[in-house]
Amino acid sequence: MLTKYSPLKWRAQSACLAITFIFSSLAVAQTVPQPTLISYETVAYKTSAAVEPIRSSDSFLPEAPSQHKFLDRKNRLLFATVAIFSAGDFAVTRMNLANGGRELNPLVRPFAGSTPALAANFVGQTAGVVAISYLLHKTGHHRLERMAPAVNIASSAFAVAYGLSHR
Repeated sequence: MLTKYSPLKWRAQSACLAITFIFSSLAVAQTVPQPTLISYETVAYKTSAAVEPIRSSDSFLPEAPSQHKFLDRKNRLLFATVAIFSAGDFAVTRMNLANGGRELNPLVRPFAGSTPALAANFVGQTAGVVAISYLLHKTGHHRLERMAPAVNIASSAFAVAYGLSHR
């Protein structure tokens, strides 16, 4: 049976496949190292009444992994790139809508009738990516924190390329 090619269906399927692959590979990579004793010594039994001084518990604990600040250089670069591609997606979408095109994304389609509503949608999308990244940062998922903007950049880049090629 011959079916009609649907770019929206292909885009949704490929996006779901990419997101599933990325999150499953990152979930496997998010293992927590088991704590090890850095300096473990046993005290030999002594018959004398002398008591050894108690050692600090700091010597038994592993070094805490260094955390980066949320708005470090990499995140600022990622968020700036998200904003740039989101603005590009807005411009291409608005241009195509003005020339008689239609919005293919069903979630954005209700906002396509008004330029301010469409702009608010893209600003909200960018703010949502930053918020998700911040939530992942606060919960200690630093690899996923950087993947949220990367996935948005990839989808916006695809949308811009598709919109420019189908004017």
